[in-house]
Amino acid sequence: MNLPSVTPQRWMLLIALSGIGMLVFGLYLQHVVGLNPCPMCIVQRYALIGVVLLALVGWRLRGRGLAVSGVLLALAAGFGGFTAARQSWLQWYPPEVVNCGRDFYGMVENFPLNRAIPMIFKGSGDCSKIDWTFLGGSIANWSFAAFVVFALAALWIAVQTLRHR
Repeated sequence: MNLPSVTPQRWMLLIALSGIGMLVFGLYLQHVVGLNPCPMCIVQRYALIGVVLLALVGWRLRGRGLAVSGVLLALAAGFGGFTAARQSWLQWYPPEVVNCGRDFYGMVENFPLNRAIPMIFKGSGDCSKIDWTFLGGSIANWSFAAFVVFALAALWIAVQTLRHR
């Protein structure tokens, strides 16, 4: 299989499946391993859900709709990447007083969706604490890398789709 010959729709499906795998792994770390997600982790989960949903929509679209889905996916991935980068910064340079920024629950309470948010998204951990590493990178580091790859792939999909129109 030649990578450039893979259709943009299949790339979108690959992004969606990768995102789903990341969400499942996050839930595994939370519910099986016992790691408490912090508010920034929760925001990254929401960004990842946005990436997955936009990738699934893009998987079914053609033409301009696929390009728009790619741009929106890149924006969602950029938001998640920004949050992961901020959390990585907090982990590398922990503050004297633990503070993850504005209280996540305070933000959620301003919207009616707070009743619909499942308990799996309940976060209480410290954003600057490193609970788990793989090959020297924390969860936030790996999350940042994944969001960057998703954003670049989505932009490539958008450009390729518009170029072939």
